Amino acid sequence: MANTTTALPDTGAPSRRPVGAGPGFWVIAAAFLVAMAFSTVPTPLYVLYQQRDHFSSFVVTVLFAAYAIGVVLSLFLAGHVSDWVGRRKVLVLALLLEAAAAVLFVVATTVPELFVARLLTGVGVGMLTATAAAYLSELHRTHRPHAGLGRAELVATAANLGGLGVGPLVSGVLAQYATGPLTTSYAVFLVLLLVSAAAVGFVPETVAVESRTYRPQRVSVPELARAHYFAAGAAAFAAFATLGLFTSLAPAFVATTLHLPSRALAGAVAFLVFGAAASTQILFRRRKTRHQLAIGIATMGVGLAVVTLSMFVVSLPLFLVGGVAAGAGIGVLFKGSVSTVAALSSPTSRGEALAGLFLAGYVGLVVPVLILGAATQFVATRYALLGFSAAVLVISVAAGRRLLKD
Repeated sequence: MANTTTALPDTGAPSRRPVGAGPGFWVIAAAFLVAMAFSTVPTPLYVLYQQRDHFSSFVVTVLFAAYAIGVVLSLFLAGHVSDWVGRRKVLVLALLLEAAAAVLFVVATTVPELFVARLLTGVGVGMLTATAAAYLSELHRTHRPHAGLGRAELVATAANLGGLGVGPLVSGVLAQYATGPLTTSYAVFLVLLLVSAAAVGFVPETVAVESRTYRPQRVSVPELARAHYFAAGAAAFAAFATLGLFTSLAPAFVATTLHLPSRALAGAVAFLVFGAAASTQILFRRRKTRHQLAIGIATMGVGLAVVTLSMFVVSLPLFLVGGVAAGAGIGVLFKGSVSTVAALSSPTSRGEALAGLFLAGYVGLVVPVLILGAATQFVATRYALLGFSAAVLVISVAAGRRLLKD
């Protein structure tokens, strides 16, 4: 378990960190945002890769799946080791792994190289997310020992989902207006990642480093509430499947079906979706869990329906409205799922129960989008999207009926 005291631990080394817990909090928040933003940089660039390397939409989903696989593997193999190795060390390593992925993206000329770069990005993100969130909470508690953790949770949410939205916005604009559309964004983020890693090195450690026998992260299911637990996992599956749609194939839909090839527009669409998800998580964070679930399922369902309709009537405004609504639903639905699992599990097994929830979510991020990508090879995009949306809605409504049942 992480150290939860308000004083910084003695790590056995002399203090050489000029950054205190207060400024360090913002250093970690900025590094978190940069790392998450880098993970979505390729979103508006996939169409350009398709044009350069002449591959199908299904290959786009395979590249996207590589990222999700990297995240899952890293979450379960390394996402928890900062509890005893130290937050700072793991976070710096994760940032350097993403920097290595950025270098690979810059020099990549083949699909296998892109696959490895996306896999490496996922590994870095899997190491980073839980570590950075815990680091923020501990630094906040150290700097403001008598304050609640609401501020730390708010900043973590903004850095996480906000970063996911900033990445495609920046890369889309650079791809549209700067030279080297497939290299400039990665070069910019390479610099930002290296600067972030250097800055994190000056932040004080918040856990006492100790020797411990390594084991992968375990997954546990609360025995007395399995039906609700699996329903929460199904809700996370549906939310991440919708998220995967907007971070993999949606830019291609905009370019082909809507006949709008602007990279800046593709990046802006992803930014709107993630921005809506972050905003609703913040806006509804104090609402009851059942209200979050109901609002999330309804809003995401309406959003998916509108996005699908926009493909049939060829309407960008409808697509944007649907994307924002779907993003808003994703954010609050996943927040409700996390709250459900946290309430169902005991404090000693909460981390393991949440690991299972994230596993369900990342399976949702990979499998439905892979199926959608394969379907587009045989039927028109709009019909493939119709089937995808219908399946996601059925899963989310079925999960909701169980979760909202007294």
